[in-house]
Amino acid sequence: MAATSLFSVIPKNFFNYLSSGSNSEIYSACLLEIYHEYDREISYRLPRERIRDTVRAWLLENHVDLQEDEKSSDKTIEASRILRNFMDPDVAWLEEENDENTYEKQIVMTENGVRLSEFLLQLMKPETAEFSSYIFNIYNIFQNPGQWEEEPYVNALRPIYQNAKSLSGALKRLSTYIRKIIEKMVQEETLESLTENLLQYCNGEFIHEYARLNKQQNIHIYRRRILDGLSEFKYNDDIFAGLAENCRKEDRIGREEAEDQIYYMIDSAKRFLSDDYDAILREIRHKLNVYLQVAVGRARFLKNRDGDSKGNVERVIRMIADEAKTVGMKEDLPDSCRGLFSLELNEFIDRGSLRYPRKQRAIRTAVSEELITLSPEDRERAARELERERFNPYSKDLMQLYLEQQMEGRREIDSTELPLDTVSDLISILSSAAYARELGYDIEAQDGFYETEHLILREFTIRKGDSV
Repeated sequence: MAATSLFSVIPKNFFNYLSSGSNSEIYSACLLEIYHEYDREISYRLPRERIRDTVRAWLLENHVDLQEDEKSSDKTIEASRILRNFMDPDVAWLEEENDENTYEKQIVMTENGVRLSEFLLQLMKPETAEFSSYIFNIYNIFQNPGQWEEEPYVNALRPIYQNAKSLSGALKRLSTYIRKIIEKMVQEETLESLTENLLQYCNGEFIHEYARLNKQQNIHIYRRRILDGLSEFKYNDDIFAGLAENCRKEDRIGREEAEDQIYYMIDSAKRFLSDDYDAILREIRHKLNVYLQVAVGRARFLKNRDGDSKGNVERVIRMIADEAKTVGMKEDLPDSCRGLFSLELNEFIDRGSLRYPRKQRAIRTAVSEELITLSPEDRERAARELERERFNPYSKDLMQLYLEQQMEGRREIDSTELPLDTVSDLISILSSAAYARELGYDIEAQDGFYETEHLILREFTIRKGDSV
């Protein structure tokens, strides 16, 4: 069968008004206004005057003028011109018909016009995919064989294949989106902006969608039943014969071609659910680890880079480089992130890099200042203010106290035992993990994730070292 060309099924000027320069935004907005006008109706067929008035109202409300040779101040004329353009046979977003009873002109939105409008809306505001629903839909098909036994291809295999394909695409988009977040991390300029980025990650919808695919949600139990059902489709002669016959009639193809198509759909769904599914989830899990590692390291770097404490910046960079080797994230990071791990070597000294001490200027005139004596209350108030400004609720000493309180004399504690009810709890866990090795503790990362109060973290275990 010869491949169908796109431009053999749509008019030759179908996309022209979306690329018409100055008017493209106006035409696309008018098309969507017309599309929304049909939302409250039972069909895509409305009187011409109503559609024209809808376009006219939008032009008046937005103070829009068409950038054309024959401009008109009358918005009714401009709205009618737009409708004529959309009804042009070489565009065919709309069609005009006459009502047989009232002889009133009707505007019909073509099937291609509806699909184009839905495509534009999807580009402007993509719908959020619910990953687990794809698995549950496939599972429910196998649980109710009585609903598809008469037409197994139409009511069973085809929706199973479509759901598996949709889940594959949604997970790939999620993986790509996480990579963009990691790329954004290296552009953060302040600790405040980095914190906002981290909180957005914790509250983000995609992290909860991923959590529903975790083993704790028993997705793997459903997946085993699905794979067994697909194997039965392939190796049960009666079911396979019914699938091939139903496919032959539905798609109007030969018996041999129908069997090849059935094999392809079954094998594709099985390959994704048994192998590709796990590979994509491992990649997503790895990128989540990378994100948290870079976030913690970047936070410490931003906090210490302006400080005067000797060795802080070098120690943070060394920590990030060591973590990169541990989780193997340097190989998977995009090129824009690799500069985070590049250490410049200064192998020469020139005159421009030397700083000469300034000569102290001699005091030539006497200067006197009036001394102000602070009262005991003023001194106490100033001391309290300095202490308040200096207080850091997530300092190393406080994090050591935090770990001791949580462990309650034990030698180790699992991250799932730590409180995770508020954002402050999240930052305490991250800070304690960041300081753990300096405080003499050992951290061992686990495979799973856990979620509490819309937050998700990688599972890990903290153990006391010999020096603690």
